[in-house]
Amino acid sequence: MEENDESEIIEHHDDEEMEKRRNHAHSFLESVTSSEKDGHSSTQSSHRLLAYSDALIAIIATVMILPVAHTKFQNNEELKESIQSLLTTKVSVYLMTFLIVTVAWAAHVRLFQVISHTDDTLALLNLACMMLITFLPYTFSLMATFPDNVVGMVFFCACVIVIGLIQSSIVLYGFRHPFLLNDHIQMSENPAYYKQHILKVIMKVPIMCIFAIIFSFIFFQLSYVILAIVIFLPYISQSLKWIRNKAIGGQVEDDADHVLFYTYHPSEPLSKERVEAFTDGVYAIVATLLILDICEDNVPNPSVVNKEFNGSLIAALQDYGPEYLAYFGSFATVGLLWFVHHSLFLYVTKATRLMGLFNTFSLAFVGGLPLAYQLTNEFPRGSRNELEAVQISCVIIFFAGLFQLAIWIVALFNERETLHPYVRYGGQEHTFMLAKLSLYPCVALGTFLLTCVLSQFSAPIFHIMEIGVPFAFLLLRLLVRVALTLLKWLFGLVRPDVDRILVVEDDPQLPINDIVA
Repeated sequence: MEENDESEIIEHHDDEEMEKRRNHAHSFLESVTSSEKDGHSSTQSSHRLLAYSDALIAIIATVMILPVAHTKFQNNEELKESIQSLLTTKVSVYLMTFLIVTVAWAAHVRLFQVISHTDDTLALLNLACMMLITFLPYTFSLMATFPDNVVGMVFFCACVIVIGLIQSSIVLYGFRHPFLLNDHIQMSENPAYYKQHILKVIMKVPIMCIFAIIFSFIFFQLSYVILAIVIFLPYISQSLKWIRNKAIGGQVEDDADHVLFYTYHPSEPLSKERVEAFTDGVYAIVATLLILDICEDNVPNPSVVNKEFNGSLIAALQDYGPEYLAYFGSFATVGLLWFVHHSLFLYVTKATRLMGLFNTFSLAFVGGLPLAYQLTNEFPRGSRNELEAVQISCVIIFFAGLFQLAIWIVALFNERETLHPYVRYGGQEHTFMLAKLSLYPCVALGTFLLTCVLSQFSAPIFHIMEIGVPFAFLLLRLLVRVALTLLKWLFGLVRPDVDRILVVEDDPQLPINDIVA
């Protein structure tokens, strides 16, 4: 007993000493940073800089769908053959460009989770970084158009290398001025370890791009393999670490795994606010692209109105009725997919890297909705091509909604950290959220099956169904309650009232106005 008491006293004394050291380091850091801040009057919050960066990257990622959406097809041309040739060029370029740009955006998010404040120097460095990120789609288009020419590969890799050097400069500048860093690193006893770890992670990509440039002159195909490794490096690294741990037979942890930033773990935190901002930007741009097509292609020529319709504008506009129907149906789809995403993230308390990956896949398909809009208006009514265009639209909507459902499933695996109690398993909103997220995949799949059975299914019917989906959302809560009541009656399920058993935790992570909304 005496030995235990002595050990407890020693441990308590060590804890007190550690706490004193931390308080001393914190007070010293405050004195240093306050004096440094006095000399840097340009220090400012990074919110507006990050909002600008998110908007810029969202625009450049989404507008790459324009060359695909504006591809013209011949009425006598088989759509399947056209799509097959299109997939090998423009669609593949769009998907890879979207993925590459969002990978660059994710790297930017991680960087500015370390840098919490900015000054003029950091703002200018960030502008240089944004300039090169927005140039990436052009370099990748060169690679896709001239796959056997090394110029596109060299341009692309050179941009990535310079982006890595700029990000490394931002990190070095931030650690030279600690008051620009986040609180966790500022209060750390070993900030040099953080700097070394972050720089090592950032510089992996430029180093691999240097090898890609070298191999592009020697063995061109291998350079593409290296680029693919660059894109999927975090997941390859995590898989190799899992295999190594299984082979050794125990959990071998590296010190870097204990770092909160720049890890390759799927549960690494990702800024929820920036995920929402980037997502909102993509949805807003997609909705805007729809109206641009209306303004460009559906305004009648005054001379045609006077000659063919005797000056009656209303009579001339009647010919554009199907286009208006397609616009409202497509806009309803874009808006409601955003509404589902908004409803989900009201109850997400922490976003992770894996959730961000599924969100990227969902946004890539949302970006394809202008293509779906164009295809359903491209072909004559009642043709086989029109039916296949509707099927392509159903596939795009299905996967956009399915990956939103995947975000929620990933969050459920670690629900105590990532979800509000209301939408956890057994919570008040759990079943309703599942129904919300499942509605669009189910509707898209059902419509696809209808097109396989009904040869008379047409694009106007499809767009009317799109416009009708909002009313399904309005009735969804009532339908869920009726379905649960029927299930209890059929299977004799006696379940306590969820309202009584639900413990509302003191969780300050979600504002009360969001809960009420």
